[in-house]
Amino acid sequence: MSNVAKAMIMSAGVGSRLEPLTREIPKPLVPIANKPVMDILFEKLYDLGIKDVICNTYYLADKIIEHYKNNDLGINFNYIQEETLSGTAGGLKKCQHFFKYGETFVVLSGDGLTNADIEKGIEIHNKSNAIATIGIKEINKSQVPHFGVVVTDNNGFITEFQEKPAIEEAKSNYINTGIYIFNYKIFDYIPKNTFYDFAKNVFPKLLEEHSINTFEVTEYWSDIGTLEQYKQSTQDLFKEKYTFKHAPIITCRQGAYIADDCDINETVRFIGNSTIGKNTIIGENTVIENCIIWDNVKIGSDLHISNCIIASDCTIDCNLENEYITLDFLKV
Repeated sequence: MSNVAKAMIMSAGVGSRLEPLTREIPKPLVPIANKPVMDILFEKLYDLGIKDVICNTYYLADKIIEHYKNNDLGINFNYIQEETLSGTAGGLKKCQHFFKYGETFVVLSGDGLTNADIEKGIEIHNKSNAIATIGIKEINKSQVPHFGVVVTDNNGFITEFQEKPAIEEAKSNYINTGIYIFNYKIFDYIPKNTFYDFAKNVFPKLLEEHSINTFEVTEYWSDIGTLEQYKQSTQDLFKEKYTFKHAPIITCRQGAYIADDCDINETVRFIGNSTIGKNTIIGENTVIENCIIWDNVKIGSDLHISNCIIASDCTIDCNLENEYITLDFLKV
């Protein structure tokens, strides 16, 4: 158990790179193995002994609030509702009232999937007297143009940030995971009522004062920021690259699937790895291949559905391949 009592989850983003899935639900409610990503984050925080959590909401805020205001996750859910987006740091500033002077707290991104040892990060932070400690992860150097790169000294303190550098210009292959541990002093570096980002505005000032420490995330870390990352994260779950509580993985001759309280005809054939949501019905002799299927979906008989994501409440009566299907798509 950590000695930290509170956390914030950044959950205001629009999630445009996950469209069309995020036209109807906000990114933190997008499911992995039929469980919203933010449920997984809450469970991780609860296991750390962190039960008081605040979220900044903006896009489809009412759906996040409705989902968590009476949750059974053991979390005391608090929120602010932003009228306009105010940046990563600006959103935290609006939550300042939630935290006590002098306390340390955790900030996570609402689309992050990780088995990071946050407790280790908190211990490193407390020993360092830094204002901020960031979880960093080593990646293949070929991937650095897609991420914010972090350069550290021999003691783990950050000396430089590089935002999506070219491979030949990258001074490191460690990236910022968006897992933050902050001292209350962080609020001194964020003005009120101003659009403010950690990367562009807050961290450069802290760099001048040599006050950003790091802890290495050797465990799994990913996000569901894009459709491809979302699909990959689901496949990673079947490969047991990370873990959380979900329905059991059912293996069959040509693949495996995770299903929650649904009606799957015994003649259905699974190829690869798929997740099937609650109250979904799949007709006889249908083939499901590497799909993510949400709740309350009806899929007919004698079909082949391959490499698709099908959002809740859709009815499918034709073969599909490499499609992203939502209810509003079907209405067109």
